[in-house]
This record gives sequence, structure tokens and C-alpha cells, in this order.
Amino acid sequence: MFLKKSVFAAAALSFALTGVVNAESLTNALAKAYTNNPAMAAALISVKLASEDIVLRKAGKRPQVNLSATTQYSWADLGGVHTDGGTTSLNLQYNQRLFDGLKTDAQIDQARAVADATAHSLRNTEQNVLLNAATAYMDVVRDTNLASLRADNVKFLRAQVSSARNRLNIGEGTKIDVAQAEARLAQAVAAYKSSVNSLRTSQASYVRWMGAKPSGLNSNFKFGSVLPRSLDDALRSAKANHPAIQTAIAQVEAARYGTDAALRAFGPTLDLIGSICAIDCGGGVSARGTSGSIRLTLSIPIYQGGALGASARKSNLAHINAEVDARATVDQVEEAVISAWSGLQSSIALIESANAAVRSSQIALDGVIEERNVGQRTTLDVLNARAELTSAREALYTAQRNKVVAAFSLVSAAGKLDAASLHLPVSIKSADGYRARVEDIWSELRD
Repeated sequence: MFLKKSVFAAAALSFALTGVVNAESLTNALAKAYTNNPAMAAALISVKLASEDIVLRKAGKRPQVNLSATTQYSWADLGGVHTDGGTTSLNLQYNQRLFDGLKTDAQIDQARAVADATAHSLRNTEQNVLLNAATAYMDVVRDTNLASLRADNVKFLRAQVSSARNRLNIGEGTKIDVAQAEARLAQAVAAYKSSVNSLRTSQASYVRWMGAKPSGLNSNFKFGSVLPRSLDDALRSAKANHPAIQTAIAQVEAARYGTDAALRAFGPTLDLIGSICAIDCGGGVSARGTSGSIRLTLSIPIYQGGALGASARKSNLAHINAEVDARATVDQVEEAVISAWSGLQSSIALIESANAAVRSSQIALDGVIEERNVGQRTTLDVLNARAELTSAREALYTAQRNKVVAAFSLVSAAGKLDAASLHLPVSIKSADGYRARVEDIWSELRD
């Protein structure tokens, strides 16, 4: 009775967990992940932040114009003589660096390279989000199938327990048959409960990446031309398109420009400074009028306490480190491509093997049941045959999940797992328009 109640409770929980409201295709789920996942929003903001650094560096070459107004009133009582008066002045200041040994130009190029690296990093984040989303989707599909399979297995074993008891009652079976069937049923109930818990975990991961609960999932997905046809094709695509490699290359460029900027800091700087004063520029009523000045200032660094040398050495080391990291990234991407390709081929082979095992195990189980019914096989033989069929089906569901995940992993490793290449129904996230807008030289004046 306890086993029956447990099975009924587990079955009810299964329906609650896997009920279908509206079917959710993998394409739509990926679109939700791309649109809703906060990792994408954070990466896009990082690109915009990097774009602002370009403007900050460009400001070093642009003039700075400030307008200031001052008004004051003063008085004095000295030796019985009272004096007072007020002044108001209006000043316009102009400052511009005319020459700094091209240090600012190098800093601008460095900021642009960093912005490029951040943009490539956005694409890398996009790949990771879509891969994780596809994995979460397929985990739910697999675990739903496993929970359903194990629920059927519990139902089958309950029937075997009942059959064994009936045969015992009419003298055709033994207590051993009943005990063996009950033991397998207890194991099946435990396995079912474990699969339900795994399904809960997979559903939680699904919600994390897609931002919505799963319902009516299936593993159908058309990769089209984005799925590499050969290992060499995948390796070539990865070297040309993978955003992690492009990020590393941009970081090398940024480090090189950083070294240039540090070396150019040893040179002289030339500044143009001008000012115009209007209204009480002389400080008194009788001195009303305007005044102005303009000057050039040349500055040559002689000794800065070792700061310039340290900055140059540090920048050079950062450049070397970026090149080493870039080589390591290329190796990692190549390893990922080979691993994903091997995983995909293995999954295809395992699916073929699992399909054959399911067919043969089903035939064997049907035959063993018929033989048991005529007294040529035992209940244990039936239980073993059923266990083999269940294991074969579990292996098939796992292999089907692994095949799809391996295909997505291969597309990701080849650098083509993005919303545009997959033709997802979304608006592509990009900061290109933002970057062009903030680099507008007159935007601050208009604002």
C-alpha cells in the first residue's frame, strides 16, 4: 500500500511539472534568452562604457572653454574714513594642448582598441548565453523524458508485482518471485523520484537563462549552414570568427597603443592658454573695460621620480602579457573545436547504438514475457529484460540530448553561435550607434 501511494503521489507531481500549456520551440527559447538574460544587458553596458573612454581621450586634443562671473562688495573704516565699493567681472578662459608628442593620439587609439575588444566580448557573452540556454533547454527535454520513462517503468513493475502475487495465490509462483518484483519496484520508485528532482533542477536552470518556465519542449532545431561540415572547416571558422580570439587580438592592439602612449610621455608638451575679461577688469569703477591675454607654454619633463620609466616598463609588460594570452586563447578555442567535433561524432554513434539496443531490448522483453507466461522463464528474467530496455532508453535520451548540445558547442567553438547567424526573431544588440553618437564632437554643446 505504501508503494502504491508513493507512486500515485509521484505521478501527480510529474503531471504538475511537465504539463503543457503552450509549446516552446528551441528557437523561441533562445530568442527569450538573448532578449531577457541580464548577462547580455551587462555586456552591452560595458561596450557603452568603453565608448565613453574614447570621448574622454579625445578631449585631450580638444579646446576647453570656460566662462566665469565674479561679483564682490568690500568696505573699510580706517582712521575715521569710510570707503566701500563693488566690482563685477566676466571672464572667458581658453585652454588647448597643441602638441604632446602624439601621446593623446596613442591613448585615443588605445581606447578604440579597448572598445573593440569590449564589443567582441559582447559577442562572446552572446555565444555563452545561447549555449547555456540551449543546454538548459535540452536538459529539461532529457529529464522530462527520463521522468516519463521511469514513471512507465514504475507502472510496469507494479503490474509485475501484482502478477507475481496472483501466480503465488494460484500456486504457479513463489514468494521469491514476489520479493524480487517488489525489490525492483522499490528501486524504480527511488529512481523516479530522483528523476523528478533532476527535472526540477533543470527547470530552475531553464528559468535562469530564458526568464520563463518551460512548457511543451522538443529538440527539433535546424542549424542550416552554421554547423561546420568538417573539422577543418570548423577550425578555419574559429580562427576567423570566434569572438574570444578577436577580443584577444583587440586587447593586444590596446596594449601596444598603451606602450606607445607611455613612451611618448617622455616628450615635451605645448599648451595654448588665453583669457578675456569684461566688466570691471581693473578692479574699480574708474577701470571699467576689457582686458585679455594669450600665451604659449612649453613643458619638458626632466625627472619625474622614476614614474615615466615605470609606466613605460609596465605598459611593455602588459603588451607582452596580452600577446601570450592571445596565443593561449587561440589554443583554447582550437581545443574546444576538436572536443565539440569529437563529442558530436560520438553522440551520433551512440544514438545509432542506443536505437538498436532499444529495438532489440523491446523484442527480448516481449519474448521473455511470453515465455514466462508458459512457464519457460522466471519473473527475474522478465525484470532483467525490463531493466535492460529501460537502460537502453535512458541511454538514448541522454545521447539525443548530448548530440544537440554538442552541435551547439561546435557552432559556438566555430564562432557562429549568435542571434544573426541562427536567424532568431530578435533585435540585434549593438552599441555601434551609441559609439558614433558619443564621438560626435559637438554633442556636448548641443546637450
